[in-house]
Amino acid sequence: MGAAGSELPSSAPITMFGPDFPFAYDDWLAHPAGLGSIPERHHGTEVAVIGGGIAGLVAATELLKLGLRPVVYEAEQLGGRMRSVSFDAHPGAVAELGAMRFPPAATALYHYLDTVGLDTAPFPNPLSACTPSTVVDLKGVSHYARTPVELPSIYQQASDAWDKALNETAELAAMDDAIRRRDVPTMKAIWNRLVPQLDDQSFYGFLTSTSAFTSFRYREIFGQVGFGTGGWDTDFPNSMLEILRVVYTGADVDQRRVLGGSQQLPLRLWAHEHPDPAHWPSGTSLASLHPGGHRPAVTRLSRTARGFTVEDADHRIGTYPAAVFAAQSWMLLSKIGCSEALLPASHWTAVERTHYMGSSKLFVITDRPFWLDADPHTGRDVLSMTLTDRLPRSVYLFDDGPNRPGVMCLSYTWNDDSLKLAALSTKERLDVILASLAQIYPGVDIRSHIIGTPITVTWETEPYFQGAFKANLPGQYRYQRRLFTHFMQDELPQHQRGLFLAGDDISWTGGFAEGAVTTALNAVWGVLNHFGGATPADNPGPGDLFPALAPIELPED
Repeated sequence: MGAAGSELPSSAPITMFGPDFPFAYDDWLAHPAGLGSIPERHHGTEVAVIGGGIAGLVAATELLKLGLRPVVYEAEQLGGRMRSVSFDAHPGAVAELGAMRFPPAATALYHYLDTVGLDTAPFPNPLSACTPSTVVDLKGVSHYARTPVELPSIYQQASDAWDKALNETAELAAMDDAIRRRDVPTMKAIWNRLVPQLDDQSFYGFLTSTSAFTSFRYREIFGQVGFGTGGWDTDFPNSMLEILRVVYTGADVDQRRVLGGSQQLPLRLWAHEHPDPAHWPSGTSLASLHPGGHRPAVTRLSRTARGFTVEDADHRIGTYPAAVFAAQSWMLLSKIGCSEALLPASHWTAVERTHYMGSSKLFVITDRPFWLDADPHTGRDVLSMTLTDRLPRSVYLFDDGPNRPGVMCLSYTWNDDSLKLAALSTKERLDVILASLAQIYPGVDIRSHIIGTPITVTWETEPYFQGAFKANLPGQYRYQRRLFTHFMQDELPQHQRGLFLAGDDISWTGGFAEGAVTTALNAVWGVLNHFGGATPADNPGPGDLFPALAPIELPED
């Protein structure tokens, strides 16, 4: 398997394989021998799974298949930040308030999409092949384009500068080739050189340190427009390592959307009937193990002599020999009363230091995809996918045909731009966003096409999230390593074992569902090991290969 160092052809696709921990989760999942087994005496044992997002439900799914009885706690609705909200009277039209675009490089995630039979389609990112047209509006000047070559040459120059900076300073071509071939020694040699060099450097600092970006104009264009998924300037304060992980692994390339809404994945995992689980009858599902529905929010979590005691919002108390914590890690600091003994002190510090990005979205439903109408004077689309330095920042357009309603993501913002909207009501948000877009499209009456109540979200004000996703700041690599490697517990004292962290904020790739899935699988291996189980000899798991693949450890003195 790739994790053991075998090489694929250099023509193989880029996947989210490494670079910090190059374990082939997709191979582990696909192996006919399965993930492993636990001693029969533990079959039917309850394991608490706290958080019903994609990480929690992947963990619960695999624990069920091992013959354990996952008990899922979720404060709100299943799905977490896979939240697809239907418009009133139009159940087929959805607003993707959280995760909405998924790269094919996310091979572990796509394993589960395929398992439950969900279809995907290309996501209409700027200048992508499925996007009819794109407008880039900067400093009051708009440029219309169907392909990148139609933009002014300075945009291509900024794009070339980015490629030059990556190849000269971050060994992009060599890492690209190594990831395609799953050449672990080469990957680790490159990455282990870069981590100590770049851990203390911000994204913006990296740009300014390269000869390619001596021009402020290039940095400004790149920040506002970016390439692939759009502008990068809200990431400028973050660690450059965060950006390299996305670029190296193709996470921002050829992204796709889940037809009917991404929340279908966690909901279908909940209902999925497993044909041959250990211990349980054929056809057992997570839903069938929770006849009254999932448990409500956890209010207290503590260690006891028998394991972990969990109290929920209905004042029910359960005790479990092991637990998976897959909610946003900050919940351990705020919403859940916790004992200090849950984690080592160094891990509490890492949770405290976790940095979350804020994000807001505003969606509307329209009578039809009117933006495809041709302007009678120019012949262009009357409205396009839009990147701008104005308040909306990004506008995305979704249509399922000319005779069906259209969906517009009128604004997708991050951090400071999100905070500009956080205190506004839905009506106020719509008014200011439409007023801003009127400056770009003065002859287009967007409001006249809106046929339903707008849907909006600001993740930093959501009480069980307090942010959209993790993004490390410079100097936080050590904290992230502590969280990611927490599933390896053999060196912990006995009284600090048995709780396993999962979720995209535990992963190296915050904001990507693939990171949530793979850390859930780490937690599953941890539970398996905790109960004295084992993986098949020819299908070792992430913990089995950890000594060879472990992320580089930076000195703390």
